[in-house]
Amino acid sequence: MGGGVIGVATAYYLAGDDHRVTVIERQPECGRETSFANAGLIAPGHASSWASPEAPFILLKSLLRDDMALRLKLNADPRFWIWGLRFLRNCTRARQRANTLAKLRLCLYSQEATRALLSQTGIACDMASRGTLYLYRHAEKLEAGIANMAFLKDHGHVQEVIDVDRVVELEPALGGQRHLLAGAIFGPNDESGDSFKFTTNLAAYCADRLGVEFRYGTTIRGLASDGGRITGVVTDRGDVTGDAYVVCLASDSPAILRSAGMDAPIYPVKGYSMTFPVAGAQGAPTMGGIDEEALIAWSRLGEHVRFTATAEFSDYDTTHKPSDFTPMKAVARELFPEGGDFDQAIYWACLRPMTPDGPPIMGRSKLDNLWLNTGHGHMGWTMACGSARIVADLIQGHAPAIDIRGMAVR
Repeated sequence: MGGGVIGVATAYYLAGDDHRVTVIERQPECGRETSFANAGLIAPGHASSWASPEAPFILLKSLLRDDMALRLKLNADPRFWIWGLRFLRNCTRARQRANTLAKLRLCLYSQEATRALLSQTGIACDMASRGTLYLYRHAEKLEAGIANMAFLKDHGHVQEVIDVDRVVELEPALGGQRHLLAGAIFGPNDESGDSFKFTTNLAAYCADRLGVEFRYGTTIRGLASDGGRITGVVTDRGDVTGDAYVVCLASDSPAILRSAGMDAPIYPVKGYSMTFPVAGAQGAPTMGGIDEEALIAWSRLGEHVRFTATAEFSDYDTTHKPSDFTPMKAVARELFPEGGDFDQAIYWACLRPMTPDGPPIMGRSKLDNLWLNTGHGHMGWTMACGSARIVADLIQGHAPAIDIRGMAVR
């Protein structure tokens, strides 16, 4: 259930294990929602859990300001408040470290799985393997960033602290803006690629080479169950039945699971992106990066550049207006004034399925033949292949390749 990057990757591994697979997707093709225009970064260096001792103060501050990268809009939905209380319980240093480690394990494993999948299938997705720059504008912020990312380094994320000269050497497009920078942390093994191209091309591969059936334009209404098992998926085009069922429905997972008497601790967090053509510009970035002080990320996707920013708690609203992109566009113009045709930007907003602790939810549910692979938050593209391989292994009865404590159904 679900034809985003998580669902299609899960279908790929299950079909490769000789299962007969059907994918149900409400859009006319795969990858048209959360996977459509995300940051494009495959960046284990951004695995830190959002639930931290600093997060409550940042969220409270956002109630008074509109220019915060993390924004909170209060609403009357009781599920929002329940989720929020769970989030606050994870805002301790010990819980942040445990949750971050769980995410990092999955990110590193998934990156290897993605590379293997691309090699095996030969599909294209504008993948670039030049690393990611985590930029800092002030020396004290850089020092704090080094301290914060030391935990990731200690547990397997390769990173280097570099000065401004090295930043410009790696990314010449920043040469004219070196006066803005204090330095960076460089993740040489981080990558970037177009999640939408990956998803659509992998779906085509699955259909043509592995016999996966895709039922597009089909909206899931709920799950039918009996005797502790799922008996079918109820859709607007009739019921779909199988032996096992996998929920990969991102922010819509809780609503569908409630129809089977289950609760999933997932709430949507809205993110914004803009994608503009390079149009032959010599000043366009050639690699991925993150302005760690503005919390704005970018990636080079072939002949386009994408900028992403903002995490907004605003229920299930995906609407947007031009002013939502003003801070992002200002940073893009400031860092890369000759980066491309900003006036031709395509704007997008989507919902990230966030768990209150950070790690996704993977594995068998309380119903015997129902499996979950959902709740990947802002790391879905990074985690997709790894979590899909793990869930496929679990369905096969095989032990996963990594420790998934902290990521099991909860």
